[in-house]
Amino acid sequence: MSPVPDSQNKIAWPYLIAAIVSLVGLGDAIYLTIQDLTGASLRCTIVAGCSEVLSSKYAHIGSIPLASVGALAYFAFFSLAILAAFGYAFTRSLLTILVVLMFLTTLWLLYLQAFVIRHFCQYCLLSATVTTVLLVIVIAARLRRSNARRS
Repeated sequence: MSPVPDSQNKIAWPYLIAAIVSLVGLGDAIYLTIQDLTGASLRCTIVAGCSEVLSSKYAHIGSIPLASVGALAYFAFFSLAILAAFGYAFTRSLLTILVVLMFLTTLWLLYLQAFVIRHFCQYCLLSATVTTVLLVIVIAARLRRSNARRS
């Protein structure tokens, strides 16, 4: 768990790809946060229900927009993934923990949309897709690394 990069001097491409993908989630979350803080109304172009979801009591933690928490999570993921991509091994475990927490939160929010609010938000569905892709990439990278050590 040294704070210096592995001596391989190779970029770990799965983590770099995950970092890039996380920027989509970060942009989505920042957009939703700005819309919430400015009071602007969102237009749903793919599914109807954005306003119902984003104006529900589940869209905030106290007075904090849930989207801002998502933006913070995506920024942390991006930062850790960049470090992991450039060989900082200590970040891989943190990245795994973070993406699992993000995915569990995503499952909870999808449940709320489907069964409690009974509407879906396309921006929330985009975030759910991004988080799922990030989880798959991180798990695949860990499995690949584990298999490489065995060989």
